[in-house]
Amino acid sequence: MKSVNRYLWGAAFGALLASCGTNAVQKDYADYVNPFIGTGGHGHTFPGAVVPNGMIQPGPDTRIYGWDACSGYYDADTVINGFSHLHLSGTGCGDYGEILLMPTVGKQHTELSAAAVSSDASFAATGGSPAQTLPYASRFSHRNEEAAPGYYSVFLDTYGVKAELTATSRAALHRYTFPESSEAGFILDLDYSLQGQHNRALSLEVVNDSTICGYKNTNSWAWRHDVYFRAVFSKPFTCEILTDSILRPKGQRSLPVKKALLHFATAKDEQVLVKVALSSVDAEGAVKNLAEIPGWNFEQVKADARRDWNNYLGKIDIETDNAEQKTVFYTALYHTGISPSLFTDVDGRYRGLDREIHTAEADKPMYTIFSLWDTFRALHPLLTIIEPELNTRFINALLKQYRDGGILPMWELAGNYTGTMIGYNAVPVIVDAYMKGDRGFDARLALEACLRSAEYDTLAPIATTDYLKHAALMPISKYYKNTLGYVPCDKEHEAVAKGLEYAYDDWCISRLAGALGDTATQRRYAEFGRSYRHYFDPVVRFMRGKDMDGNWRTPFNPRSSSHREDDYCEGTAWQWTWFVPQDVEGLVQLMGGREGFINKLDSLFTADSALEGDQTSADISGLIGQYAHGNEPSHHILHLYNKVGQPWKTQALVDSVLHSQYFNDPDGLSGNEDCGQMSAWYILNSMGFYQLCPGKPEYSIGRPLFDAVTIRLPQGKEFRIVAKNNSAANKYIESATLNGKPLSVPYFTHQQLMEGGMLQVVMTDKPTEWGTE
Repeated sequence: MKSVNRYLWGAAFGALLASCGTNAVQKDYADYVNPFIGTGGHGHTFPGAVVPNGMIQPGPDTRIYGWDACSGYYDADTVINGFSHLHLSGTGCGDYGEILLMPTVGKQHTELSAAAVSSDASFAATGGSPAQTLPYASRFSHRNEEAAPGYYSVFLDTYGVKAELTATSRAALHRYTFPESSEAGFILDLDYSLQGQHNRALSLEVVNDSTICGYKNTNSWAWRHDVYFRAVFSKPFTCEILTDSILRPKGQRSLPVKKALLHFATAKDEQVLVKVALSSVDAEGAVKNLAEIPGWNFEQVKADARRDWNNYLGKIDIETDNAEQKTVFYTALYHTGISPSLFTDVDGRYRGLDREIHTAEADKPMYTIFSLWDTFRALHPLLTIIEPELNTRFINALLKQYRDGGILPMWELAGNYTGTMIGYNAVPVIVDAYMKGDRGFDARLALEACLRSAEYDTLAPIATTDYLKHAALMPISKYYKNTLGYVPCDKEHEAVAKGLEYAYDDWCISRLAGALGDTATQRRYAEFGRSYRHYFDPVVRFMRGKDMDGNWRTPFNPRSSSHREDDYCEGTAWQWTWFVPQDVEGLVQLMGGREGFINKLDSLFTADSALEGDQTSADISGLIGQYAHGNEPSHHILHLYNKVGQPWKTQALVDSVLHSQYFNDPDGLSGNEDCGQMSAWYILNSMGFYQLCPGKPEYSIGRPLFDAVTIRLPQGKEFRIVAKNNSAANKYIESATLNGKPLSVPYFTHQQLMEGGMLQVVMTDKPTEWGTE
């Protein structure tokens, strides 16, 4: 673990927070946040400056290529390439890293080494190789690095410059403290990006001796990404524009070069500030967005960002004497507030999925970075509690994306369909909110959009690639599930996982249709929701691939994994067999009844953790037996014991995961953060409950980690969870009351929570029969 000096535990903060519930929040919750959690291992988080759901995320980039460069920063690295302005939080794919800025002192070096451009293999090298380190990079020490919500700072050893970053929603403010030098300056690198994106267009313009603007269009995970920027410097500069192309051997495409080399002289400890704003729309949008920072008051922007984070973090107040648990909790809550990101300029314009420019209504801004395969499970359910209006805005953004692009996105990025992951998981986000009483969106339009996702044809998307239309958005598998009744494994990769997710998503559609009085659609999709039964083999008692002729795939090994090329998605039969959250009772019957189900579920946690196969998925991590907490398909499983009358097992397992898979350390996450999902799981379960099935507005009670939790709800209400006799040893529930009345089942409803009140549990050190009625 790094020294505590790395974190801003003692940062002074005098602003009193705005009212958040019945009382004004007095605490500086941001003081508990450690943005470096998840920057090691395979968490893929970043420590840069960002405000809640902000469009811009200025931060350090330490590596460019490879899985652990998805956010651009990795804790094991000791070299910083510069500070770019767009970053993804915890994803398993990489993109972004636009508009890299690096202060320099002395001769500016820009020439790439031969190894950096010689082959694609060099691009996959790990940290420290020439391919990962730019010519003008600087060494740094974590001892001289700090991060807090809305702020990042590091000392660049190579140049003797202290770098500091903060941000508003749409603009970044940099502050650099230089040594005395006649050769100080900056390199603004426009051709740079993470993961070696293809630069389709690059342009730079020097507006005057303190302002630069430009544009780039890239092709990568987001297949067409437009970025306009405007950067204003507090000190005049002289500038030369470096324009070139680097030829690569073996017929590979050339690498275009476009950089601005800025020069000026500095006195000792002179501070030079830089304001940067982005827009996906046009240059005018970047100019308007820059108005969010009218002056050069770095401390004020930093304080405002911290205030905004405290308003978000103050939605939940925990009571515990364990300082480490406070840090893990509030860092997790911080990670749930980064994505989705604002995508609307200050004038309301945004670039739609049809690649056209649209104007959003004032109360319905556009957002981007919808990692829905991950976040439907816990992030969005959490937001329906602590930020229901924000969640409604996300849903309205998804519905606008449906209208703009022709189909709800699976994984939208920068106004692009990516076709990443499986299922159509905008559906449970929409349906869960509606079933919880959200009427802030057009439900009829939502049902239309949900049905379009389930009955997909290749004419649906308006502006995307043929690959996305005909493969990544899965028209073939949807055709088979709607006609044959299941997805055949000899026609589609990940057939079992797709089929199980389709069944759940279709069940969600049946719920929405029923609530809207569309009985025919409700009945049809309820039957689709039972199609999970096609995949269950009663002989091996696992969900298993079935071919077009109805034959089981052979050979079969439940521990076998071939990443994205077998019958499962980032998992094995052990993890996917349990993905029937909509009909646990039906799954119990398939497994031969309650005892058979319990025995099988027990074996999940005691099975050999070994995986087999030549291309085992790295996403299968955080293993307890074959339960894999490091990836999303397992996240609901612990709460299945509540469904079969053994809640003490849910309590013990939740306790185990809370303590064994979340730490105050860069390697503090057992898998990719995935845009807030890993952290949202922790937030809900550490408070003492979890939603096993989004679409059913019911919470399953687990093991409250803290002595008390207060959730500040809309309209000034509060829901309080109190754990009596709470300790590390006392992880079992002896008794419970809800608003003073005995609670004999391990469930309560969303309505009961949102009305406010108190859940009080008495803890003990031995399993009990509580909750078995």
